Amino acid sequence: MGSGQVTSSVPSGPSEFQGKHVTVAGLGVSGLPAAKALHARGAIVTAVNDGDDARAREQAAELEALGITVRLGDTGSISGSAAGTLPEGTELIVTAPGWQPGKPLFRAAEEAGVPVWGDVELAWRLRGPDAAPWLAVTGTNGKTTTVQMLASILKAAGLRTAAVGNIGVSLLDTVLGDEKYDVLAVELSSYQLHWAPSLRAYSGAVLNLAPDHLDWHGSMDAYAADKGRIYEGNKVACVYNVADPRTEDLVRQADVEEGCRAVGFTLQAPAVSQLGVVDGILVDRAFVENRQQNAQELAEVSDVDPPAPHNIANALAAAALARSFGLPAQAVRDGLRAFKPDAHRIAHVADIDDVAYVDDSKATNTHAAQASLAAYEPIVWIAGGLAKGAEFDELVADSAKRLRGVVLIGADRALIREALARHAPEVPVVDLDRTDTGAMLQAVTEAKRLARPGDTVLLAPACASMDMFTNYNQRGDAFAAAVRELGA
Repeated sequence: MGSGQVTSSVPSGPSEFQGKHVTVAGLGVSGLPAAKALHARGAIVTAVNDGDDARAREQAAELEALGITVRLGDTGSISGSAAGTLPEGTELIVTAPGWQPGKPLFRAAEEAGVPVWGDVELAWRLRGPDAAPWLAVTGTNGKTTTVQMLASILKAAGLRTAAVGNIGVSLLDTVLGDEKYDVLAVELSSYQLHWAPSLRAYSGAVLNLAPDHLDWHGSMDAYAADKGRIYEGNKVACVYNVADPRTEDLVRQADVEEGCRAVGFTLQAPAVSQLGVVDGILVDRAFVENRQQNAQELAEVSDVDPPAPHNIANALAAAALARSFGLPAQAVRDGLRAFKPDAHRIAHVADIDDVAYVDDSKATNTHAAQASLAAYEPIVWIAGGLAKGAEFDELVADSAKRLRGVVLIGADRALIREALARHAPEVPVVDLDRTDTGAMLQAVTEAKRLARPGDTVLLAPACASMDMFTNYNQRGDAFAAAVRELGA
C-alpha cells in the first residue's frame, strides 16, 4: 500500500507516430485534441466525422488550418455510401468513445488488420515517464459522483489532482498539459474501456452493473466485460461492490499485478478486506494493520451529502480507492465533508406544505431510479421519457410499497404504466399525454395533489430526457422551476 508510480506499461514516445497515417474518427471533446496531438507528433492525420453541422465545420476549419485532412458526414453512418471506406494508407484509427464497434469503418479496419484505439488509450500511451498514476472508476451509475468525491479526498490530503475522463475533462489534454499532478481521479465509461486495451490503473473500481447501452455492446455479457477491463493490470486494489456479485466476478477474471488485492465495499458491517458501515460510521477493514481484528473509522454517514444509501456506497468506493493510495482517515473525512454534489442528483429543491420535492433527473435508467426510490418513503414518483429499450417490472415491483402515487410523462410512459398495472395496481397513476416542456408544471401540480404531509415528490424518471428536453439538466431545471412556481 502506498503512492508509487505505475510502471506496468511503457508510454510511447513521439517517434512512434512520425510519418504514420492515422485516422481520427469523430471530432468533439475527444477527437479534436487527439487529431492535434497526433499531428504535433508527426502523424499524417485524416479526421472523419458523422455530422456536417455548423459546429463540425468550425472544428474542421480549425484542423484544416493545421494541415489536417477532414472528411465530414461521409464515413460514420452505417448506411452511408462511403461508410466502409478506410482513408487510404490508414495504419491506426483513434476513435471517439461513442462510435459503435459495428460501424463499417471499424469492420474495414479489422479486415485490413488496422488497430483501433480510443482517446483514453491514446492518452495512456502518450503520458510521460513520470506521469501521475490513475485511480479509475466505472459502473452503470454513480461514476461522476464517486470520482468527484475521490478528487475531493485526494485534495484534502494535499495532493495535486483532478477529476478527469468521462466527467467531461479530456484525459488527453490533462496528460499532455503543463500542469503536474500527483494522481488522477479518472471516470471511464464502458465505451472508453472498450477502446483502451493497454490501460493499467493503479487501482480501479466497478461500482455496479445493470443493463445499459446494450444496443452499443450487443449483450449484457459484452457490456460487463468492457466494464471489467478497468481491473486489468491493477497494481494495488480492485474495488468491487459486495451487493453486486457480478463486480466481484470481474475481479476474479482480471489479470492483475502480483500482490493486488480484491477490496469490497458494503452498506453492512464489513468483513476482512472490506469497507462498510457500523453504527453510522464508515469503517475500513482493508487498509489497516491486523485487519482480522482491527478497523479504522473514516467518517460519519452524516458527512456524506446526501446520505442516501447509494451515495454512501459511492463514498465507500471513493474511500477505498483513496486508502489504496495510502491516504489517512482524516483526508477521507475532510474530503467527504468538502464534497458538494452536482445539480440534478437527488437534490432537495424545496419543502412545500410539509412535502419534500427532490430532483434526481440524472436517474436516466432503471438502476439509478431504483437507488433513488430506495432513499425515500412514501413517494409520489414522477417518471417517464425515452426508455432506451429498458423494462420496468423489476423496478416497479421493488418500489411498489414506497409509492403514494405516480405521475407519468414522456414518450415511453406506457411501459411504466403497464408495469405499475402488473405490480402496483393499487397505486394511483396520472398519465399525462404530453411531451412538451410545459408538461413538467402540470406533472408537479398533479404530484402535489397526490402527496400528503411527510411525503417526498421525487423526479427520478428512469428514462432519458431527449423526447421532451435537450438533456437531463434541462429536465431537472424545469422540475425545479415548476416547484418554485408552485410554492410562490
